[in-house]
Amino acid sequence: MKKTYKIEVDCANCAAKMETAINRIDGVSAATVSFMTQKLSVETASDDQGAIMQEIVKICKKIEPDCEIYLK
Repeated sequence: MKKTYKIEVDCANCAAKMETAINRIDGVSAATVSFMTQKLSVETASDDQGAIMQEIVKICKKIEPDCEIYLK
C-alpha cells in the first residue's frame, strides 16, 4: 500500500537522512522524503500502517525535532 503525507522539514540534508532511516524500517518497501514538495511517500508491504507510521514519526522527530508529519 502506498500513501503520501504532507511533511514540514526545514533542510534537504535532514530530509535525506529521514528517507534513509525510513527505508531501513521492517515492512517499508520504499520511501521518499521530498524537501522541495514537502511530501513523504511510503510504500509498505504489510497492512499494519499505523505501527509503521508511529515508527516513522519517532525517527523523523529524532533527526529534526520540529518536523511535523500530517497523518490525517
